[in-house]
Amino acid sequence: MKKVLLIEDDVTVRENTAELLELSDYEIETASNGRLGVEKAKKILPDVIVCDIMMPEMDGYGVLEELSKNEETIDIPFIFLSAKTEHKDIRRGMDLGADDYLTKPFEEEDLLSAIESRLARVAIINSFKNKKKKTPQPEERSLKGLEDLRSLINKNEFLEFKKGENIYEPGRQASFFYLVKSGVVKAHRMDSQGKELITELFKDDDFFGNISLNNASPYQDFATAMEDTRLYAVSKEELHKILANNGRVTLELVEILSNNLSGLKEQLMGMAYGSVRKKTANTILLFAEKIKKHPLKSIRISRADLAGVAGMAPESLIRTLSDFKKEGLIEIEGRNIKLLDSQALKNVV
Repeated sequence: MKKVLLIEDDVTVRENTAELLELSDYEIETASNGRLGVEKAKKILPDVIVCDIMMPEMDGYGVLEELSKNEETIDIPFIFLSAKTEHKDIRRGMDLGADDYLTKPFEEEDLLSAIESRLARVAIINSFKNKKKKTPQPEERSLKGLEDLRSLINKNEFLEFKKGENIYEPGRQASFFYLVKSGVVKAHRMDSQGKELITELFKDDDFFGNISLNNASPYQDFATAMEDTRLYAVSKEELHKILANNGRVTLELVEILSNNLSGLKEQLMGMAYGSVRKKTANTILLFAEKIKKHPLKSIRISRADLAGVAGMAPESLIRTLSDFKKEGLIEIEGRNIKLLDSQALKNVV
């Protein structure tokens, strides 16, 4: 039975949440303030910590910072549960290293799902560590190209991420490099005004992540599942050993990542100088290419994600989509967009 430490100063919330988790077959330990929570976490070493933010003695941010300094507690999954809903509060929590942030009032399913996914991830990461001891040494491998690298990584267990779930966040140590088994992942970041910019999309068989030789190098952006997604992960340490002994694979991987940077440069140039119509058309075509292999099939994508890639206000995007619909270039049904004339979209100026 997995052990959950619930740190919450509100008696009613603490008792109700503890009862919910007990009914879901978790062993529950509770603490009524941050200072007691830190002491109990170090003593019992729970499998997951669920923590409020606004508390006496020590707030939730302080709890996370304190536990992050301790080798025995630094890797325990940490979930904030708070009434603070402003973006800056959520951002601060994630920057400190929290694994998730749920706002009150919360749905029971959301809390259980957050806990289950964090426990699953820990179990998978631990399995990676165990497998590394049995994995053939890099010197014994001879890879001819990226397909061989994909086949090698495919032998790992895959990670599952629900739609909207972050795979990594800025500032977190870049420990793994990823290969998409199924689904779509967006790389994105926030500008100084809090506006989202989607910098890249990754689909089946795409690689993504930070492969810097500096093991302390953090991720620079977010990676988020745009739909239910499965990923293979390989530790940076293992990947570096593989690449060090397979020069051709290294060159091919560097070429792919360089092409991604070139594509990002073109996207940023288009955002800066392209017309609203041109940016909207190019963004629709990009999503169609990444999400569906057939250009005439419907794609299901939020207006906010389209605007994030195009680098424009959602209102401007919606107006342009309406124009394209009137011109017979696309059909819109709810959140689905169907391309009727992809060539005409390519020719939009």
